[in-house]
Amino acid sequence: MSVEPSSTSTAPSAAAFADRHIGARADAVETMLKAVGYDSLDGLVDMAVPAAIRQNFPLVLDPAKSEEETLAALRRIAGRNKTAVQMIGQGYYGTHTPPVILRNVVEDPAWYTAYTPYQPEISQGRLEALLNFQTMVQDLTALPIANASLLDEATAVAEAVLLMRRSNKSKGNAAVVLDSELFPQTIAVVKGRAKALGFDVIVADLGNGLPDGELAGVVLQQPGASGVVRDQSSLIADAKERGALVTVAADLLAMTLITPPGEQGADIAVGSVQRFGVPLFYGGPHAAYMAVRKGLERSLPGRLVGVSKDSAGTPAYRLALQTREQHIRREKATSNICTAQALLAIVASMYAVYHGPAGLTAIARRAHDSARSLATALKTAGVELLHESFFDTVTARVPGRAAGVIAAAEAKGINLRRIDADTVGISADETTTPAVIADVAAVFGAAPAESAEGFDLPAGLLRTSEFMTHPVFSSYRSETQMLRYLRRLSDRDLALDRTMIPLGSCTMKLNATAEMQAMTWPEFASIHPFAPDSQTEGWRELIADLEEKLAVITGYDTVSIQPNAGSQGELAGLLAIRGYHHSRGDVQRNVCLIPASAHGTNAASAVLAGMKVVVVATAADGAIDHADLRAKIDANRGNLAAIMITYPSTHGVFDDDVRDVCEAVHEAGGQVYIDGANLNALVGLAQPGEFGGDVSHLNLHKTFCIPHGGGGPGVGPVAAKAHLAPFMPGDAATWTGGEDIPVSASRFGSAGVLPISWAYVSLMGGEGLTSATKHALLAANYVAARLNEYFPVLYTGKGGLVAHECILDLRELTARTGVTAEDVAKRLVDYGFHAPTLSFPVAGTLMVEPTESEDLGEMDRFIDAMIAIRAEIDQVAAGDFTLEASPLRNAPHTAVVVAANEWDRDYPREQAAFPLRSLRMDKYFPPVGRIDGAAGDRNLVCSCPPIEDFEN
Repeated sequence: MSVEPSSTSTAPSAAAFADRHIGARADAVETMLKAVGYDSLDGLVDMAVPAAIRQNFPLVLDPAKSEEETLAALRRIAGRNKTAVQMIGQGYYGTHTPPVILRNVVEDPAWYTAYTPYQPEISQGRLEALLNFQTMVQDLTALPIANASLLDEATAVAEAVLLMRRSNKSKGNAAVVLDSELFPQTIAVVKGRAKALGFDVIVADLGNGLPDGELAGVVLQQPGASGVVRDQSSLIADAKERGALVTVAADLLAMTLITPPGEQGADIAVGSVQRFGVPLFYGGPHAAYMAVRKGLERSLPGRLVGVSKDSAGTPAYRLALQTREQHIRREKATSNICTAQALLAIVASMYAVYHGPAGLTAIARRAHDSARSLATALKTAGVELLHESFFDTVTARVPGRAAGVIAAAEAKGINLRRIDADTVGISADETTTPAVIADVAAVFGAAPAESAEGFDLPAGLLRTSEFMTHPVFSSYRSETQMLRYLRRLSDRDLALDRTMIPLGSCTMKLNATAEMQAMTWPEFASIHPFAPDSQTEGWRELIADLEEKLAVITGYDTVSIQPNAGSQGELAGLLAIRGYHHSRGDVQRNVCLIPASAHGTNAASAVLAGMKVVVVATAADGAIDHADLRAKIDANRGNLAAIMITYPSTHGVFDDDVRDVCEAVHEAGGQVYIDGANLNALVGLAQPGEFGGDVSHLNLHKTFCIPHGGGGPGVGPVAAKAHLAPFMPGDAATWTGGEDIPVSASRFGSAGVLPISWAYVSLMGGEGLTSATKHALLAANYVAARLNEYFPVLYTGKGGLVAHECILDLRELTARTGVTAEDVAKRLVDYGFHAPTLSFPVAGTLMVEPTESEDLGEMDRFIDAMIAIRAEIDQVAAGDFTLEASPLRNAPHTAVVVAANEWDRDYPREQAAFPLRSLRMDKYFPPVGRIDGAAGDRNLVCSCPPIEDFEN
């Protein structure tokens, strides 16, 4: 999965990588500075960034390394990890990633550099892949509605618990019951959420029936953590008879053989799809799923793909219902999930497409038969087995010998699970071989079984219903077919490998190949999150080093990389603030001030942390309204827990007053949370931990080059000052209920993608990172300066400058002509561009962030497109054509439309398809026209064949 550098290659200078990461060459910088009105880059930066927050010392990190030196360092670190046969289980299993998927999804920038599919016309490929994921989950769980992935199994169960409580409001504060057969990390994460929100959770052995008392919800595991497989239908019926909703955490591979949750009466099913071709990655990233019965779909967290139609009536996909719901519902949102794990969900969906239902069933049978073979050997040798009915996990009692058995297995290169001093768990998977089973049997003192005898799944629990009957799951059996299917889907999309993605607040920058290379090395990718520390020294070295460097960059004292999304980093930061106040006896401090312009996830995260949201008004210039801030502080002085601010502001401006805001909150006894979404404007120039922040989350999938992957993986580390260190996220596997509440199933969250950010910091060094920030500021100001006369820049700071992004105001043009920001966004597709951020944070605007990685030619191409679109708006204003008949309202134009025999529109075909001459040689045609959003909300389940079947 890796290629060693050629021994004959000549290593470039250490400075060369920063030169390649930053798009603008020296002559281009001069041109851009001239357009902005400055003689030097430092002069522009000195004007844009307030002196009151500037760090007066250079960012001191290890000197920048070349690509070859960085990869050699990663080789050394990886070499400190020890690969093993992983049979620990507990929700994490060995799996084979089909090479055609590894090379053409995981390692293909067409997939990993794509953005979340909020613009569906240029996202039809990844939307189809995610719809395949939903269909797979619906079929395997036998529930009618599934989402397009969540973060991990433990947090998915927590989301299900919250959904059950919301949907069972009549139950008030009735308890939620967790089966003791849930994985320990799942129980810990749910208890942590319950601790913050103040509701009761009961953990009980539901093999003995339900506990007494009023119940809001019940969570079961199938198969259980001990491996047990039980008929849960009567227990589910009892729970529902008592008014409770029921969630089953189900292993999807096992569901090919076992009666699924929906057929046993469950309301909700959740779980992980890691074993569907997603490497262990030392704990993540791994996509989770959630499926629900009819009636619960509007409470479903995360994203949901629906089937709609475009302007020509062609079937088309779009995100439905929950599209950016946090920005709409804010503190009333059903979840704070923003980044999910889309790339990993796509891997899992393609694994299912490649293997099909028969292939998945065969894989499941092999895993089950491996476990049966081991159980036969152990039973023959007199070893006591905890259960006679299991899927892939055998639990054995070896009184007083567990440590010895596990040590003997480790000596053979096999990791088993130590449950306690007397009990060992062994989980088989698709990678398990007869030789491995023989070695495991030997450490128990058993001889390998000649054949598996007994241990069959109960006849009444065997699955009889069909699943994955959609043609997509039976059409791509050969690698040639699969390769072409993946290519066909990726060609429908616009990703960063094809064009600039100028999304404000999203920092779509270069994800360099050298940064990406190490993540699929087996020494990183095949490590189990609960492997012994003696086997993970390399991982822990890399993580500790990255955390230390992030602390230096941000000016904080401690960093935890556990949060596996920016939203989870927000939650972790607020939970740390909560823990701090509680430790001081200030349990009444639960008010969180949030500016009206803040990211929507801020308010949702505050609610999940058990806080009450109080909104602070925004002044006309986009800054916080100080009069309103003072009034809100005074009104809540005794209860003030925190303020959440984004810096630079969500409006793309460096506010001069940020220290004043921080001091006012501190004086009232509150803490300051600074959202790190816009950190790309600060690195090397200012440190949030030094200008007033107590805690921040960072977005490694923005500032530190982890690619967006079509909507995840994300990593949202939380950085804090020393007084909050005791309240940073604890390890779910060992958490004992303190204020260090875990926010992810595994100790290090989505560790698998951390080599990307580690490599970025190594390649850039302190000087390179600072230069990147300066060039990001220059790029944004260049775009703002060039476009201001065509689309006025809404907010500016000192000297009329913006930070790393700018908001283009279309509201006056809309009032005069009817042309909307959405019309401009769709017309940009015809120019080969992903749209800027649409109508956030201000309705009727476009927020543009070019980043430091874009060269002058690409930025000019975008600017030329926007100027040409303004000319078309002027044509509408002049009456050359009506708005409804304009290329703006009819955009985007598909190849089918412009190549049709008849053309009766009021503008020429060339204007529709090739509005700039530069497009003639390299033209992207969207696969569908403008999509009807309302129809997508009405059709949440795909029962139709692929789009190609509808083509004329």
